[in-house]
Amino acid sequence: MLREIEVRRVQRSEEPRYQALMQAHHYLGALPKIGETLWYVASWAEQWVALLSFSAAALKCAVRDRWIGWSYRQQYARLHLLANNTRFCVLPDWHRPNIASRTLALCERRLGGDWLEAFGHPIVLLETFVDPQRHRGTLYLASNWRYVGDTRGYRRRQGGYTDTTASPKKVFLRPLHRHARALLGQAHLEPPYARGVPKLMLTAAQMQSLPDFFRAIPDPRRGQGRRHPLHVVLAIAAAATLCGARGYKHMAEWAESLSQSARARFRCRRVRGQYLVPSLSIIRDVLLRVDPQSLDQALQRWTAQFAAHDSTLALDGKTMCNATDPSGAQTHLMSVVGHESATVYAQKKSALCP
Repeated sequence: MLREIEVRRVQRSEEPRYQALMQAHHYLGALPKIGETLWYVASWAEQWVALLSFSAAALKCAVRDRWIGWSYRQQYARLHLLANNTRFCVLPDWHRPNIASRTLALCERRLGGDWLEAFGHPIVLLETFVDPQRHRGTLYLASNWRYVGDTRGYRRRQGGYTDTTASPKKVFLRPLHRHARALLGQAHLEPPYARGVPKLMLTAAQMQSLPDFFRAIPDPRRGQGRRHPLHVVLAIAAAATLCGARGYKHMAEWAESLSQSARARFRCRRVRGQYLVPSLSIIRDVLLRVDPQSLDQALQRWTAQFAAHDSTLALDGKTMCNATDPSGAQTHLMSVVGHESATVYAQKKSALCP
């Protein structure tokens, strides 16, 4: 029987049945399909045996992050290389020896290829969280998953995390890549593992301090109708850029995605108990009118205080389109950029490009 079990992705027409069974037989119930999520069904002779769900990795998990050894900045840009086994349900009448381990092994074999096909990037590490009040995690240990410790019991909710701890969960990891741990912690990722532009995540202390670096910049706007202080608008625009936003629209979208606690750290305007962020038009107006030299000096002061110690640096030369100096020669820029933080440590104008 074990050799005849097959694992495949759930078809769209089967999703209502999958959700109904998961809701009925898993103690946590069903999960909606949000973001990068794959559903699997194990079957024998066209009978459904077990259900599995894999989704995006947890944003924060201290014991996982210590085991990987990546930095706080690397974590934010590389979480897409992890997947979370959010549900595993063996259906009634199929609780038989080795059924669960066989199903999990078959799913692991195909998951990497399925993820690449569905979302355009590979995954190298799986994680799962086991409630010790209900299970011991024996299945995962028997399937060569590694127990790395327990969570602290905080749960993510809208606007942040719970103030009190609940039942801590046991954390299990399963590498899908032979050198997953080294790959996730290395200084620079190459394709196909790297995705998009380099990003970093700001700490609470960095968010709180960033507006102070812009307080001395003169406000070019008229006093009438100012809804958001200049230093707050500039801090949010700078933070959005550091976190990967490109252009005014992306800056505004990033600002809108901030939780209330993050908005408070930026000292945003508060109306009826809610912190408000500047709109796209306000961000664009401020950045077009603010003194660029004063802005650059403020950013350099912030970088000098908070810049990460990158283990590797990149020299990047660019020729600016349609930009010429008084003699008619094209303008060149030479930059020194940190691989891990994407921080521009130095930039020289009119340098000769190699």
